[in-house]
Amino acid sequence: MKAARYLGKWILILIPLSAFVGAAVAFFIWSLKLATAYRIDHPWMLFLLPIIGVAIAWSYRAFSKDAEKGNNLIMDEIHHPGGGVPGKMAPLVYAGTILTHLFGGSAGREGTAVQIGGSISALWGKLLKLNDREMRILLISGVAAGFGAVFGTPLAGAIFALEVLVIGRIQYDAIVPALLASILADVTATALGSGHAAYSILFQEQTTIFDSHIRIDLFLMAKIIIACAGFGLAAYLFGEMTHRIKDLSNKYIKNPYLIPIVGGILVIGISFLYGNYDYNGLGVYSYRDGGVSILSSFEEGGANAFSWLQKLGLTAVTLGTGFKGGEVTPLFFVGSTLGNALGELMNAPIDLFAGLGFIAVFAAATNTPLACTIMGVELFGSDNILYYAIACFVAYYFSGHNGIYSSQKVGTPKLFDYSHDIEKKLGDIRKKEMLKRKKKKGGNGI
Repeated sequence: MKAARYLGKWILILIPLSAFVGAAVAFFIWSLKLATAYRIDHPWMLFLLPIIGVAIAWSYRAFSKDAEKGNNLIMDEIHHPGGGVPGKMAPLVYAGTILTHLFGGSAGREGTAVQIGGSISALWGKLLKLNDREMRILLISGVAAGFGAVFGTPLAGAIFALEVLVIGRIQYDAIVPALLASILADVTATALGSGHAAYSILFQEQTTIFDSHIRIDLFLMAKIIIACAGFGLAAYLFGEMTHRIKDLSNKYIKNPYLIPIVGGILVIGISFLYGNYDYNGLGVYSYRDGGVSILSSFEEGGANAFSWLQKLGLTAVTLGTGFKGGEVTPLFFVGSTLGNALGELMNAPIDLFAGLGFIAVFAAATNTPLACTIMGVELFGSDNILYYAIACFVAYYFSGHNGIYSSQKVGTPKLFDYSHDIEKKLGDIRKKEMLKRKKKKGGNGI
């Protein structure tokens, strides 16, 4: 009876919340598609990106400076309830992300969906006068709802919301509410016409070992492990480069409104250096013949050897200088194009390696290998699940104590000699490492 009452209570709480989050995410995806289409038809809008960056920076400083912490603020509130998640976060991040994409910045959408889910959850929790423990569960559920709805991966959304909080540790007290919220939000978003890109891996393993029912090719597995070391290092480079650009901007540019101006000018310059707009925006689809995109990377010749680095650099500049959006879809782009390149180099199945890079770089950058393995099943099917797991966990290992979320804590260190990092945030660990390097060099630079 006690379990039934608990479940019934959360169903009543989560149905309206999930419906609202799902509808908000569907509206966000629809708006993003319109903004992207308009930008493609009006490429000159890229030149206004520096001005738009100033407007985004002003809006956050004028209405809710705390909201600028984004996903990290939600994670801090889940770890240690304090000032709460501001209700203004949802409209601010929505507007900031749409404007970033409309005017040619390179960003994603996961961060926006998660912040929309967290912000709406916080408002709903305050209205219901929930206690700290219940609010924590509700925030986790909001994160799961936003993530599950924006990617169409409800199971991965629920696991992600639990796994992303602490590296190497999952607390299952919120698993049922998170799963319910993610499923309901995804159903709502889908019912409202929130379409998702359809990915497919045609490769099917035929080799078995000693007549085992598990199909696996040891030679191909060795290639995958080598490639996944590259996936993990690419994730490390993405996180480090984004953080470093932000640090350098704050150190050397004292006027906060000048930072997005410099960032916008750099995005314009880099785009013209590339000679096309393949790396602006989400990058899921290609809007020109022969263009590079996430979908094209699943085909032979669908990306060049440096496509992953081009997207990585442009996204790091965009997000590191204050523009809004998520990191995950750009990470998908980085991973799938790197997988394409490594597949060709190693004479391996291109679509399989693109799919593995897709989920493995994301797993390494967010330290969520279990969620990303499940995401692989939800997006690509279950035929190659063993390869998904190998890719995500190996890449996760090679990314070290690094990631895109500075408020993520270390629960179980990845290496046996890193026990001193337990319960510390990745942001604090990074600052400590920077101070060590600074003392060794004897300088004052970052």
